[in-house]
Formats: sequence, C-alpha cells, structure tokens
Amino acid sequence: MSMLAYNEVLPKRLIIVDGEPYEVLSAWVFRKQQRKPVNQVKLRNLKTGSMAEQTFHVSDKVEEAEVESRPATFIYERNGEWFFHEAKDKSKRFTLDADHIGDSGKYLKGNTEVEVRWFDEKPIQVKIPVKMDLKVTEAPPNTRGNTAQGGSKVVILETGAPMDVPMFIETGDVIRINTETGEYVERI
Repeated sequence: MSMLAYNEVLPKRLIIVDGEPYEVLSAWVFRKQQRKPVNQVKLRNLKTGSMAEQTFHVSDKVEEAEVESRPATFIYERNGEWFFHEAKDKSKRFTLDADHIGDSGKYLKGNTEVEVRWFDEKPIQVKIPVKMDLKVTEAPPNTRGNTAQGGSKVVILETGAPMDVPMFIETGDVIRINTETGEYVERI
C-alpha cells in the first residue's frame, strides 16, 4: 500500500477516501493567508461515478488506490448494461452500467479491445482506445450554399451516436474519432 503526501494528489491519480476508490480530476495547491498550504481536489468516485470535493492538508497522508488494469473485449450493450469478456477467456464475462462507461460508451462497437480497471476484484472503469474508426450509417444530403452551419453537419455513427463532421462525409464512410474529445479526426 503506497501513501501519497498532500501535494502528490494530482490529476489522473487514483486514491482511497473513506474506503472508496476515487480518480483525481483536478488539484489546486494554495495557501490561505498565513496558513500552511492545502490541496483542494475534485474527485470522481470510480464505483458510483459521483463527484466530490476534498481538501488535503500538509499533515494528511492519502492512500493510493491499488487498481489493476486488464485487457478485455467489449461484446455488446443492452438496456444500459455493457457486456465484456476477459481478453484471454471468452467464458469470463462481466458487465458494467452506463455510470461506469461514461460518455465514451457511445463510440464502443462490438469486438473492441479495451482496458478495464479493477478494484477489489470488481470492474470499475473502462478505458477505450483514444482513436476509434466508425462507419457512418446516416448522413443528411449536402446542401449547396449552406454556410450558416460553418460547413459541418451531424451524421449518425454505427454505434447510434450523433457526430459533427465536415460536409463531404457521406453514408458508408468510415471516420476516425478522438474518443477523449468527441471530435472528428479524419476520413479513413
């Protein structure tokens, strides 16, 4: 078990607060008047997805969460449940709900390799590839002289997600998406 000093609690770190695993989203170390510095931290609970704020003082020691990352394969989503199997063993299936998948779930398609974070032998978070190639299943026709929208249109991807893309993208095109920003990268 490794302990962190108050000023080592930084973004992307995983820590334990009151027995629960949290991901640090932001950290701000500052001094209040003549007092000792503190670290004001925004956290996301890895089990529930809920947000929290916490202030760590110089005297605080913070336990780093022991989270294991394992490769897995996404199979399908049904009724808000996301089904996966372990990379090496298709019979070892597990599910996660939408709170644990987050926004990136709209870019997940079947047979995608992902990294799953485990805490206390429970899956708590999925990290999908930063770049995903997805097929456009619906695209509105291009309209001439449509400059009001700045030359972009909204298409529907094979996962059902809407996506803002340049005008030249057509139904059937495969496009690359940055899953962290939710932005179109290029046509493949």
